[in-house]
Amino acid sequence: MANIIDVVRRLRKLSPDEDEMLDSLKGHVSKKQQRLLKGLIKERKIIVEEEPLSVGGLLNDVLIPKVVSKSRSPDVAELASEINDSIRIKTESFMFEKFSAVVHDKCASMIAPNIVGFDNVKSSVALQLFTPEHIHILLLGDPGTGKTQILSAATDISKVSSMGLGSGTSGVGLAVTVKGKEVIKGLLPMADKGLCAIDELNLMKEESRASLYNAMEKGFVSYDKGGHSYKFDARISILATANPKGDKFTATTVDGLKKQLPFDAALLSRFHLTFLVRKHDITEFKKVTRALLQKKKQGLNPREVEFLRSYIERAHAIPDVRLPSRFEQEIVDFIADIKENEDRYLVEISPRMVVGFTRMVKASARMELRSEVIEKDVKLVKHIVSSSLKFR
Repeated sequence: MANIIDVVRRLRKLSPDEDEMLDSLKGHVSKKQQRLLKGLIKERKIIVEEEPLSVGGLLNDVLIPKVVSKSRSPDVAELASEINDSIRIKTESFMFEKFSAVVHDKCASMIAPNIVGFDNVKSSVALQLFTPEHIHILLLGDPGTGKTQILSAATDISKVSSMGLGSGTSGVGLAVTVKGKEVIKGLLPMADKGLCAIDELNLMKEESRASLYNAMEKGFVSYDKGGHSYKFDARISILATANPKGDKFTATTVDGLKKQLPFDAALLSRFHLTFLVRKHDITEFKKVTRALLQKKKQGLNPREVEFLRSYIERAHAIPDVRLPSRFEQEIVDFIADIKENEDRYLVEISPRMVVGFTRMVKASARMELRSEVIEKDVKLVKHIVSSSLKFR
C-alpha cells in the first residue's frame, strides 16, 4: 500500500514551498542527487530546512540548507546525512574563501581579544600559528602586561599545544617528568607538531637548557636514566614569556636594558622574534581604558575556535609556498641594514632572523590561502620585525 501511495505522490507537481526547498539545494548537490531528492520530496519522505552557520564575530552568519528525513527508512536517513555532510564541506570552503579576504584584518582580534593593544605581538603570534615550520617568539618584559593571556589564547587556538611554567613547578617539566620508574613526556614533546607555550622562561632550571636548545633547533629531546636512553620528538614552535632581572625594566638605555636581560646571547639568538613588552604610558593607557569601556568581547567562543583550527589546518595543507626571487634582495638588504645598526638593539642579529623572516612571509601567504608570497607579505613582516626591535 505504501508503494502505491509513493507512486501516486510522485505523479504530482511540487508545491511552491517544495519548489523553494529544492531550489535552496542548487549549487550544493549534484544533478543526480537533485533528481533523487525531488522524488523524495514528492513522497514527503524528506523536507529541506535552513539553518544558520555561525562563526561568531569572525564572519557574518550564512544560511545553509539542511535535509531532514521524515521516513523510517535507514536508506533515506543515510542519504540525508551524506548530503548534509557534503553541504557543510562546500559551505566551509566558501566560508574559508570569505575569511581569507579579511584574515589579516582579523588576526589581532584572534589572539587574546580581551587584551587591548600589542597588535604587532598578536600579528606575529598569528603568523606563528599559520606556519607548519617552527617560529620561536619571546615576549620579554614587565609583569602585568597580558603576556600570559596571549600565550593562553594561542594554545587554545592551536590544535596541538602545551602550556606550563619554565620552572616546571606546575608539575610538568620541559623535557620529561619522572614519576617513580616512569618517564613521561614534558611540555616540549607534548606539543610535538604544534605550539609549546612557556610562561616565565627566565625561571627555567639550568638542566633544562640543553633540552630546550635541542627542541628549538633539532626537534627532539632526550633523557638518560638508569642505563636507558629516551628520545621524544619535539617538532615545535615556542612562544615564551620572560621577566627581566629585577622583575621590571628600570633602565632607559640599550646598555642598561641589556644588563637586565635574563638570558645570554646563546638563548636569545635562538628566538626568531623578541618583543620588549612594556606597560602602557599614560596616552596609551587612556586609549586602552576607552577601548575597554566600549569592548564587550572577552574571548573566542567554541565555534570561533573550531573554525580557526579548521582554517589553520587548511592553510597548513598548502604543499609549499613559493618565495619569488625578486624579493630575495629586498630581504637581504633589510636584514643587512638591521645588522649594520645592531648596537641599537637589545638582541644579536643572527642568520636565524633571515630564516624566521622567510618563514613568516610564507605564513602570511598561507593566512590568505595563497601558495606564493606577494609584496604585502614582505611589507607586513618587515613592519613586525622592525617593531620587535624597538624598546621605547
